[in-house]
Amino acid sequence: MNDCIAAISTPKGEGGIAIIRISGHDSPEIVQKIFESRSGKRIIDFRSHSLNLGYIKDAEGLIVDEVLVSRMDEPRSYTGENVVEINCHGGAIATRKCLELVLQAGARLAEPGEFTKRAFLNGRLDMVQAEAVIEIIRARSEKALELSARNLGGALSKTLKAVEEELIIINSRLEGSIDFPEEVGDPDWTEIEEHLQVVENRLKSLAASSRRARVYRDGVKVVIAGKPNVGKSSLLNVLAHKEKAIVTEIPGTTRDVIEDLINIRGIPVRIMDTAGIRKTEDSIEKIGVERTRDALIEAEIVIFVLDASTGLSNDDLEIMQEIEDKRKIIVVNKEDIKNRLLNGDEVRARFPGVVMVEVSALEETGIDDLEAALEEIIIGQSGRSETGQEIMTNVRQEYAINAALEHVQDAIRGVKNRMAIDGIAVDTWGAVSWIEELTGKAIREDVMERIFADFCIGK
Repeated sequence: MNDCIAAISTPKGEGGIAIIRISGHDSPEIVQKIFESRSGKRIIDFRSHSLNLGYIKDAEGLIVDEVLVSRMDEPRSYTGENVVEINCHGGAIATRKCLELVLQAGARLAEPGEFTKRAFLNGRLDMVQAEAVIEIIRARSEKALELSARNLGGALSKTLKAVEEELIIINSRLEGSIDFPEEVGDPDWTEIEEHLQVVENRLKSLAASSRRARVYRDGVKVVIAGKPNVGKSSLLNVLAHKEKAIVTEIPGTTRDVIEDLINIRGIPVRIMDTAGIRKTEDSIEKIGVERTRDALIEAEIVIFVLDASTGLSNDDLEIMQEIEDKRKIIVVNKEDIKNRLLNGDEVRARFPGVVMVEVSALEETGIDDLEAALEEIIIGQSGRSETGQEIMTNVRQEYAINAALEHVQDAIRGVKNRMAIDGIAVDTWGAVSWIEELTGKAIREDVMERIFADFCIGK
């Protein structure tokens, strides 16, 4: 890592500014070759973490752009190395030209995620924190951003460190008995089991929290279903806060699946409005109905809309049979009309135990109740964290946590059955190895390369 790397760290396209980041021991000297400060000072004389006005010049001494340059001395930088950042104007030509001059001056173009990789290799971040960086960039809701930021701040790392320390205590007891059987004798099995159960509980809590928080990262697929003209498209428009679907009084207006990504109480929801389900001879409408049924198969939650102005029909009952095994919310729409033929009490009596909400998509009433019901059915009261502190993990981290937990549970069984000490130690060390894989203490090179390959160039 003696070479200097450089990349554009801001998104492509026109903007007020663009940032070119250069990292490596000689980054101030490299940038100095193409930079002239207004003050006449050299970059090495700038105060660390300050902005300094000047010009980027080409080989002929012509000004390419007026810029602000900052120097961040190791180890107090993102990568833990000397870092220089050039804030130039955000036009595509000016940005590219500045980067080209930096590369000609001696830096090389950074690989995807190489700045964060250097931060990891230099001990600025552990692997959990490094992965939190990409989760922050990809966050699709404020809650996902909050949980990812907590990981970047060390929330998950702190818990994993406590688990690792507990496992090391256990292993020291076991190894003492293995290495010095005559002097030490058998371990205190009660103490070992107590320590293992502490670890098991922590890992179980992590695994459960991870499952709960996964929805904030991945979102959930929700399908609005019902017979024609019950107000499905109107409901989509209200939830999406825009005119996403065409709304008319003509039954069967929606002929295809219309979807949008919306945010409901911090949860990314891929919501789909579908064609009304009914028997029809219209060939185009038939295709729409089939696509509705395909969407229902894939749906994680169904919002089943009933029409208060018409009451329950055979079509409604048939649709209810189709979604019998789905998590669902029954929405009685058009509660604003005077001559209602259906009310909430009738629905509760007909479909006991099913979540039911009364709304008026036209007047936008009852929508808060619907959003609350959606949040409850997605998160679930039984699935809420006792502390309110969820932990966000990715697929790799979830797998490692569950693998470590499996080793710990095998070790507990070994202790209860008084199995061979060295066999129990194999399981406890197996758990340690998965924790070290998680934090990056003992991560394989191919795994590390795969993680950083998912990053964008410049991060």
